[in-house]
Amino acid sequence: MIRTGKKFSKPEMSRVINGDTVLPEEEAPEEKIRLDILMREIYRSYNRSTLQKFIEAGYVTVDGEVVTKPNTKITRDVKLDLRVPDELKNADVEPDVVYEDDNVLVVNKPEGLLSEAKGEYCPERTLADFGLVAHRLDRDTSGVMILAKNEDTLHYLKRQFQNRSVHKTYYAVVEGRPKLDQARIDLPLIRDMKRPTTFRVDANGKESETFYKLLKTNGDYSLVELKPTTGRTHQLRVHMKYLGHPIVGDRVYGDGDADRLYLHAGELEITLPGGDRRVFRVPRPAKFDELVSEKAVVSKGTSAVKSSEKKSK
Repeated sequence: MIRTGKKFSKPEMSRVINGDTVLPEEEAPEEKIRLDILMREIYRSYNRSTLQKFIEAGYVTVDGEVVTKPNTKITRDVKLDLRVPDELKNADVEPDVVYEDDNVLVVNKPEGLLSEAKGEYCPERTLADFGLVAHRLDRDTSGVMILAKNEDTLHYLKRQFQNRSVHKTYYAVVEGRPKLDQARIDLPLIRDMKRPTTFRVDANGKESETFYKLLKTNGDYSLVELKPTTGRTHQLRVHMKYLGHPIVGDRVYGDGDADRLYLHAGELEITLPGGDRRVFRVPRPAKFDELVSEKAVVSKGTSAVKSSEKKSK
C-alpha cells in the first residue's frame, strides 16, 4: 500500500490547500498612537512639551472626554479638541513695588506666582510680564526679586549672580528644632534622575553652601534665617530636608501639609547700574512668626559652628 499523504480532518482546509477556495483576510487592528504625538501632528504651532502641559492641565478632550495623560494611546479616528483659556491665571496679581528707577524694578513676589514661563506657552501671568528676570524664586516662595528694564541691565545683574557678589537672606519655618543654633551646611547637590525635577545630596554633585541661624522655636516648629552663598535649584529646601528639618509646606521634599511653603526671600544686596550698592528688604509674612509663637524659645545664637552639620544615616 502506497501512502500518498496525510488526510485532513477538515474538508474546507483541504480545499484551501488545493486552491479551490480562499480564507477571508483578518482585519488588522487599528494602530494606536500617543496622544501628545498625534496632537503634535495636528497642532504644529506648539511644540510637544507645550502640548503635554495643555493635556495635563485638562485643556484636551478625546471624543468629548477630558484626558490628562500625554502618553494615552488612541487611534487616529478620534475627535480631538484643544481649548486654551483666553484669560490668564493670576491675571489680577500685581507684585508690590519695593524700588524702581530707569534700569531696575525691585518687587515683593507673592507666593504662587511663577518667576517666568516654562516652555513655549504659559497660561498664566508670571513675573516676567513685569520685567526681565535676572534670577528666580520657586513658585511657592515669596520675597524680594530684582527685574531689569533693558538688556544691558539684565546682563549686568546676571553677572553678579554668577560671580556670587549678590548676598541673599531667606527666612523659613522648618519642622522640629535643629540640633545646632547655627551651622554651615556644605553639602553638594545633584539632580535626582529617579525624579528629574528634584535634587538630592550627593558627593559628586555641585558645590552648595548654606549658613543657617535659629531665630526661635517652640519645639514643633522653628524659624530660621538662611544665607546661601551658592544658588543651586532647591538648595535651601534640600539642605534642610537632609538635616531632618524640612521646610513647612514643602510639597516636594516634605509632607506639604500647610497653607503654603514657608520660605521667604527677605533681603537682597546687589550693585545697581552706576555702582550704587543697595540692600532691599521685604518683611516676612506674619504667619511665619505666628506658627512658632506659642511657647517659643528665642535663640541667643552664640554657638557659631564652622563644620557641616550632617544627618546621621
